Amino acid sequence: MILTVTPNPALDLTWHVEHLAFGGSHRADAGIARAGGKGLNVARVVHAHGVPVAAIATVGGGTGVEFAAELSASGVPHVLVEVAGATRRSIAVVDEQRGDTTIVNERGVNPSDAEWAALLAEVLERLPSASVLVISGSLPPGAPDQLLPVLIGVGRDGGVPVIVDTSGPALLRAADAGASVLKPNAAELAEATGIADPIEGATSLIDRGVELVLLSLGAEGMLAVTASGALHARLDAPLAGNPTGAGDAAVAACAVLFAEGERDSERILRRATAWSAAAVLMPLAGEISDTWPELEARVTVRPYSPKDPE
Repeated sequence: MILTVTPNPALDLTWHVEHLAFGGSHRADAGIARAGGKGLNVARVVHAHGVPVAAIATVGGGTGVEFAAELSASGVPHVLVEVAGATRRSIAVVDEQRGDTTIVNERGVNPSDAEWAALLAEVLERLPSASVLVISGSLPPGAPDQLLPVLIGVGRDGGVPVIVDTSGPALLRAADAGASVLKPNAAELAEATGIADPIEGATSLIDRGVELVLLSLGAEGMLAVTASGALHARLDAPLAGNPTGAGDAAVAACAVLFAEGERDSERILRRATAWSAAAVLMPLAGEISDTWPELEARVTVRPYSPKDPE
């Protein structure tokens, strides 16, 4: 079973408009609301592919009621820890004319120490049945600095590989705590490490003890960096669509392969790139196109050179 933890879940709201004009007024069809946050998006992709999964997240307030109802309807196995603060919202506005998406994320409300302890207890209860632990998404402002290291520590103590997708100082704390895999994008890596070069930045995380860094480069593909070197994967042509769940699909691919015992970085990179691309073709985060095997066949993997991205 793959166990996912979403420390800062969101009610995802998506609207499609013909053309987004800043400062203007827009009309749209009824928006789509669904339970989201990066860890839940990972769980949705994993569940859709028939792999056992359990998603743990917090829930609270009026938005939390809608969040919980939608998640129950989705069929994704989950455990929700009730908290006093309202579940945040994430708003995505898709510009149909330009084919891009504008996102506004609320920061979220930090749970109390007792509420965090309740979430940790749920993780500890299910960890003996888990083959992989995924901790994915932002932390709410004011979250304890030790929250992420503690979650990673219980995974390591249980002999379970831990995959983390987060940003900011939490990314470095995850590396120091012994995460097996980190999945930043290029901007997040540069911000966290202060190193502009992606390979040097990823290598600095490897030096802290991380086994594998999967680094999203957007339309330029993805890097896999290990102590042995770096590989670059990309499609033969870029895809247009909604990129909001692409990184989560890459994490899901890595988690599924890790659960199967796969540790070959090239195979993981190829699958992660294909699932990430397949997510771009879908209107909502947490889904990937059934054409992913065809996309995987179009992925080229080679040793990384700074001249690769064009």
